[in-house]
This record gives sequence, C-alpha cells and structure tokens, in this order.
Amino acid sequence: MFNEPYRADHMMEREQRQRRTLIIGASVTGVSLLGMLIAALVVWDWAFHDLPPTPGSAAELWSVRLEPSVTVLDTHGDVLAVRGPLYARAVSLDALPAYVPQAFLAIEDQRFYEHGGVDYRGVARALWTNLRAGRSVQGGSTITMQLVKNLILTPDRLLRRKLQEMRLAWALEDNLTKTEILELYLNRIYLGARAFGVEAAAHRYFSKPATDLTLAEAAMLAALPKAPSRLDPTVNLEAAQARAAQVLAAMLEAGFITAEAHAEAIANPGVPVPASLDPQAGVTWGYVFDYAVLEAARLLPAEVPDLVIRTTIDPALTLAARESIAGVLDSDGAAANASEAAIVLLAPDGAIRAFAGGRDYLTSQFNRALQAQRQPGSAFKPIVFTAALEAGYDPSSAVWDEPVDLDGWEPENFSGGYRGLVTLQEALRRSINTVAAQVASDVGLARIVETGHRLGIRSTLPELPAIALGAAEVNLLELTAAYSVFPRDGQRFDPWFVESITNSRGDVLYEHPETAPVRALAPEVARPMSTMLQDVVLSGTGRRAILAGGRAVGGKTGTSQSFRDAWFIGFTADYTAGVWVGNDDDSPMRNVTGGGLPATIWQRYMTRVHQGIPVHALSAPAPRTRSEREERLAAFYSELSGAFEALLEGTPSPAAGDPRER
Repeated sequence: MFNEPYRADHMMEREQRQRRTLIIGASVTGVSLLGMLIAALVVWDWAFHDLPPTPGSAAELWSVRLEPSVTVLDTHGDVLAVRGPLYARAVSLDALPAYVPQAFLAIEDQRFYEHGGVDYRGVARALWTNLRAGRSVQGGSTITMQLVKNLILTPDRLLRRKLQEMRLAWALEDNLTKTEILELYLNRIYLGARAFGVEAAAHRYFSKPATDLTLAEAAMLAALPKAPSRLDPTVNLEAAQARAAQVLAAMLEAGFITAEAHAEAIANPGVPVPASLDPQAGVTWGYVFDYAVLEAARLLPAEVPDLVIRTTIDPALTLAARESIAGVLDSDGAAANASEAAIVLLAPDGAIRAFAGGRDYLTSQFNRALQAQRQPGSAFKPIVFTAALEAGYDPSSAVWDEPVDLDGWEPENFSGGYRGLVTLQEALRRSINTVAAQVASDVGLARIVETGHRLGIRSTLPELPAIALGAAEVNLLELTAAYSVFPRDGQRFDPWFVESITNSRGDVLYEHPETAPVRALAPEVARPMSTMLQDVVLSGTGRRAILAGGRAVGGKTGTSQSFRDAWFIGFTADYTAGVWVGNDDDSPMRNVTGGGLPATIWQRYMTRVHQGIPVHALSAPAPRTRSEREERLAAFYSELSGAFEALLEGTPSPAAGDPRER
C-alpha cells in the first residue's frame, strides 16, 4: 500500500515522457518529410524549370532545328546541288527493306518496342559498365531519348540534361506511335558528311536511294550515329567497316538476320562510291541554283528554310550548253572581242530544259540568259513581219528596198546598198532594214507592240520607229519563247522552270499546274512565218545554223548597233533555242553578227541536243527555192496584183506608184 502512490506517479511520468518522445519524433519526421519535399521541389525546379514543351505531332518535330538548306533537283529527280545540309526526302518504314531499321535497332536500342521511352535495364547496364571502366564507355539512351536529344535538347552531357531527356522521352512516347518515332529518327539522325537521315546518307555515300541499300550498306549507316565524323567511310573506311561488323553481329544476336546473310555481308562489306555530288556543284550548277531559289521565293507565299526544288533542267543538255559556249569563245572570242555568251533551250511545252547564264559562274554570277536586257537588232523583225501578215501582207507581198525617211528617221541597210523591189520573204531572208521600217510604219507601231506582248515578250516595248530594227531591250528567255510560237502553229506556252517544291519531309509546297496553251497566232499566220524563217537558215543570213541530216530549222539572226549584241534564235520540231553573244560592258565586238558566232554556237549546241532524236518535220512547209530573177518576178507580179486590186477597190495600193514619191 505504501508504494502505490509512487508507482502511479512513476507510470504517469513515463507516459508523459513517451508522449513527448512521440511528439518530438513526429515533429522530426514531419520536418524531414517537409525537407525532403522542399528538396524534391528544388531538384525538380533545377532539372525541369526550362524544359521545352513536348511537340504534339511528328510534323512538329520534323520542322524543328532544320538548318537553312536548299536542294535543287533536275527534271529526273536527281540532286544537282545542295547549299547547307543535305536532308533529302523522307522515307517511310514500309518503303525500306526490313534490315535497314533493324540495323539501327540492333546497335542502338534492341528493346525499342518493349520500353516506354526509357530502358531501365539498359540504363542500369550502362551505369555498371561505366563504373567498372572508371569512365563513360556506354550510353543508356534509347532511340526515343536520342531523338529528344537531337531535336529538342542540347547535346550537353549533364545530369540535368539527362533527366530532361528521360522525362521528354516518356512524354514523346505518349504522343507518338513507335512507328512515328522510328521514322523520325531514321530521317533526321545525323550520319556524317552534312547528311541527315538514311535517304540523304544513302545518296551521299552510295549514290542510291535508301530503298536500294544492301544489308552491308545499311549496317555501315547504322554504324555512324556513334561517331559520324570519325567513322565517315569516305575518310576512315577501315574503322567504318569494323563498326559495321559490330552492327551485323548485333543483328545476328537479335535474330534479325540469318547466319548466311551475316556471313555474306561480312564477306562483302559496304564501300562508298565516288561522291555523286561534285564538290564544285555549286559552281557547275550555279546559274541553275540561283534561278531556282529566285523562282521558289516568287512561287511560295512565305520563306521556308528547308526546300527541295525540282526543276525542268536536263543536266546533260545544260552541260552541253556550257561546253558549246566555251568551245567557240575559247577559239574565236578573243579575236572578235567577244567575251560572253548565253543559251536558253525550251521544250515544246515551255519547260526551260537547259540554259547557260554565261561563260563561267565562278567569274560572274550575272545570268545573261534570264536577266540581261539587250537590244535584239534584226532578231526582232519576225515580230514585225508577223504583225504584217496579220494586217494582210503575205510572204510574196512586194515592198521597195530603197532609201526612206520616216519623220526624220532614215534607216540604212547593213550592206549600205538597196535591192529595189523585193518580197517580204526575201526582205526577212536578207534582213533588209528599210523594208522592216516601212512595214512597221504601215501596220502601225501599236500593233507591233501588241503582237510582241502576245507572243510572250514581257519587257516594255516603246512605240518608236526604231523598234522595227530591234532597238527595244529584251532578254534572251522571252525572245526565245516568242519564237517558240511559230513551230507550234501559233500556240504559246509560257516558259516555266520549277516542277515542284517540297520540304525534305515530302510536304508539297508547290506543284506546277497543268496548263493549256494560249492561242497567240492563227495557224495561217504562224505557218508562213515558220516557212519564212526556214528560208533565212537555208539561204539567208542564218546559213551557219543548218543542221545535218535534213533536219528542218527555222531561225533569225540579229545584230545591234555597233556590233554590241549578236543573236541567233531558232527552232526545230523538237526544241527552240536562243543564243546571245556580247560583252558585259556593252563594248562593241569586232564585226560579230548574228550569223557568225551566235549561229555557230547554236548549230554546235543543237547538234548535240538532237543526238539520238529522230528527224521530225515542222508543220509548216519548207520554203520554195527561188533564183534571184524569180524573186524579182514574184515581187513584180505581187506589186502588180496589189495595184490592180487597189484600182478595183478604188483605193491606192501601199506598194503601188512611183517609188521616188514614197
């Protein structure tokens, strides 16, 4: 009984101490949890405060981090030149041989289809391997994480960047399918030599599309992501093949290929071919590239940094144009004081199949074929005579070649002499200035200007008498396009150059529409003009442009004042081509006429253009060969017929009367 109160007090004190201990413990635990929470929040903020947003679609990811790049293709779809990195077109998994994606999966991420963006087993294995080695020798990044690193994050090897990479990889796997992720990876992974994606790399190293890669070649491409520069097969083939062998071993281990396929690929390793893209392609195709970029800027509503421009250019015909210019100017240019020349070649549908903007792009980037505005001289006369045919003249119409005075303007002939009564056809064949001036005055300058624009001349044509002799400035492309109307029976196709524009993902940004020809001339006008222009080549000023094998050619020479410009524009049933020769500083050449150097270049070039093409007849008949006496009689009878018709109608004939009174 004596100890009961003491025992009770002792128990109460012990219970109080226990409660205090529990309270203190709970407080410490709370503080610890709070501290841990705060620490977690601090770490979270440290790791993810600047985390980029996760793209919601494959299209968004495709467009990120694209360096400015333009790829120009020829009419066959082959690459001519690239400025910036080579992206090529996107390829789908379905289009590729199965072993192409399998090669990348085998060496980079064998459990790709099993993990959710982060392969914990792979991370653990990499950590253990690196700890044993005492340095970083193996990475645990999945293909999804590599995609995040390459397209969204920086390549810094930091813990914070690695945490961000993992979090974004999870998010990416939630937003995209495995197929979309793998396709993005294969099309955007950097594979050395400025090539991004398997398609670009296949062209860069093997000159073939990715769909045609062999197993050994696919293994070599899959070897590159580890060290694209060091393993570049064009620089270090031995190291690249050794790494490719590791890829093949991984494919065999993963069950992607058979032992026989493995042995075959090891026995015949991938070997890069000589570069299909000439390092000098920027120079070789400089004029083409510049014009493609200008046209893309005109055709697209907004600036796009990643362009693949398919053009109408035939590379063989374009190289032939450059060589034809160089061949003639190198041999005869210096003596004639002719330093520059240009060529344009048009297909029947108006496609610019080839052009040479000058002698050497490296020396001068000015495009004389498409940009230079020069006086065409007598090469403009077919437009004058076309207006005359529409006004009622015909090839046999008689006109007096004699001194004329048109409101104080007194044009003279190149020869200085006069031939008297001539037909319109003879006047064009001999390029008689006085006749062209009289015809222009008779039909009216406004009509000539309208005819020129209808045929495709876009430059301003002033209504001045001298326009009859080609005093208005035009460019080679538009004048060549105007001539192309004659062999097409009066139908005009405006010249065009860009077939399509896409980005490297394959999204179509522009496609040349199917266009119907415009009726510029009636056939009964176009065909006589074609016949008259054939006569110019057969027996007139354009004889140097005759093509072998009986191939019909129509064309016209042109020489501007003081021999500053010399032209030959001509056509066959298959192509229309124009040639200009002159000097950039507008200095005179030494007696160079359109029937000289330009006609020679045209003939050499068109001979190469038509190699292997059967001889096709023009729709217009060939000219009838006449002696000079027959020409005089034709002119006389034409004038006489005109005089009688005028008498019957009671109006004076424009060709009748005493020539001294006109």
